[in-house]
Amino acid sequence: MTQDEINAPLLPELRSPATESKRSATGGGASVPGAVFNVSTSIIGAGIMSIPATLKVLGIVPAFVLIVIVAFLCNFSVDFLLTFTNAGNSTTYAGVMGEAFGRVGSVALQICVMITTVGSLIIYLIIIGDVLSGTQCEGSIHLGILQEWFGIQWWNTRALALFFTVLFVMFPLALLRHVESLRFTSAISVLLAVVFVGISSVMALVALWEGKTQRPRLLPDLTSQTSFFELFTAVPVIVTAFTFHFNVHPIAAELPNPSKMVSTVRISLVLCSVIYLTVGFFGYLLFGDSIMADILVNFDRNSGSPMGKLLDDTVRLSYALHLVLVFPLLNFSLRANIHELFARSSSASNTTRFVTLSCCLLGFIYFAAIALPNIWYFFQFMGSTSAVCLAFIFPGAIALRDVRGISTRRDRILAALMIILAVITSTIAISSNVASLTRELK
Repeated sequence: MTQDEINAPLLPELRSPATESKRSATGGGASVPGAVFNVSTSIIGAGIMSIPATLKVLGIVPAFVLIVIVAFLCNFSVDFLLTFTNAGNSTTYAGVMGEAFGRVGSVALQICVMITTVGSLIIYLIIIGDVLSGTQCEGSIHLGILQEWFGIQWWNTRALALFFTVLFVMFPLALLRHVESLRFTSAISVLLAVVFVGISSVMALVALWEGKTQRPRLLPDLTSQTSFFELFTAVPVIVTAFTFHFNVHPIAAELPNPSKMVSTVRISLVLCSVIYLTVGFFGYLLFGDSIMADILVNFDRNSGSPMGKLLDDTVRLSYALHLVLVFPLLNFSLRANIHELFARSSSASNTTRFVTLSCCLLGFIYFAAIALPNIWYFFQFMGSTSAVCLAFIFPGAIALRDVRGISTRRDRILAALMIILAVITSTIAISSNVASLTRELK
């Protein structure tokens, strides 16, 4: 029996009259291609910006192996979630956790979703600010596109550029009430990610042909015990880049046949893994050990030709627009979890509450992005805590708890290994980060 056959009656409550009414309101339900675009957009967020930097830390071979392993584990963890959703009475991630661990489990899940989505949205705004208004990294100043085009003006400062972007672009998109309404923006965002990968790959190949690239390291530089443990700080970055589990249920809920979510996730994981591997290799090849935590910052260093400058600006703008279009998808999950946690007895259709919550979230994320301009530490923090819980620890714990009595021996072994690996790598990464910060403060 195939996995699709196992999950054929998946999410029975999604076919309730209320849900069918919502499907009718959104055009009869989501399509599988639309779901693939939404899942892929959930995965390919800001993580792609720091993937090349992980190659600098790990070397090409270990980084590629780690990306593939994390993708495989994400596939298994989503299978756990969908299988237990099918067997139970809940249609949300928090509901499945609640069935396994009670109110404590559902609240823990919702808190992790909020931390991960808020952190990711802050990262998106930080990167967009880097593109539009520049940043200062490792002692050097990098101008943004607006400053390069118009000079340094009062209106293209980081605070104002982000304010206008949030107000006139992200706020209208954030007011859309259904995930399927974002299918077109998600398709465009995936296309823009492919454009980014394609252009950066061509630039790397041209630089390689002209002999301007640095020879990348295949393996990490293990010159000391400290360096070995610092390798684990790259693991949370890749985990965060593949954390999309909080959007699995909302996207599946709008599919006419929710059992198709299994194949949707697998297609998306393959697509995103290829994109990550490609941009990681060519980005590292293009910039070598000078690569920044946000690779877009590196694209202001091209040697001077008009065509090179045009390609640099195209790469930066295409991915900034990609993040603008990804933003409402994560904001959807954040807002839904906040409502589920704090307004369980109230109607989600209250327009005033909906708009007020959207405004408050956008305001908080905006001010946080202005105050905290470094994305690497966000990735490490989320990947070591909330993201690893969402991606591996919680799905594994649900399979081990097995309140429905459906876990096989293989499921239990895989779930236990998933949790053990997640806890060990996260603990080492957190310890290494604390040690590094302690050394910097001395």
